[in-house]
Amino acid sequence: MIFSSKAEYGVRLMVELGRQPPGHPTSLKAVAEAEGLPLAYLEQVVARLRKAGLVMSARGAHGGYWLASPAEEISMDEVVQALEGAIAPMECFVNEHTERVLCSHEPDAGRGCATKLLWTRVQGGIIRSLQQTTLADLVEFSRRGEHTGSPVFSRRGEHTATAA
Repeated sequence: MIFSSKAEYGVRLMVELGRQPPGHPTSLKAVAEAEGLPLAYLEQVVARLRKAGLVMSARGAHGGYWLASPAEEISMDEVVQALEGAIAPMECFVNEHTERVLCSHEPDAGRGCATKLLWTRVQGGIIRSLQQTTLADLVEFSRRGEHTGSPVFSRRGEHTATAA
């Protein structure tokens, strides 16, 4: 599964907003500069996040964007789904708003798709990981790396320590 730059930029935007004091409006220009992201693209991304009810905004000289809920209450599956839509590891997955994973291949004489089990497990693993990760987790992780140097990862990709 490869997520688009919408997901990457949206998550980075949410982390930056999560680093701000609660309810403190932050301009997109400030986020774009802090994260090295294109302002015009961030405007499109934040519109999706606002439509999903994840961020709020105010206009004017002291306006900007802030989180609609505490970072601890925002799971990353909400953010990614607001930006990417349904999470499907294969193009043949069609979700049509049900919990069942449907295969869009032509009927196969009742045999069933031989790879459906694998891709269903992959999809479930991705969704669980996103559901179990809150925005607060990412904000905390970003702060650890900021204070002590770059993060160090284990072979499995888990954060274990930071380098000095």
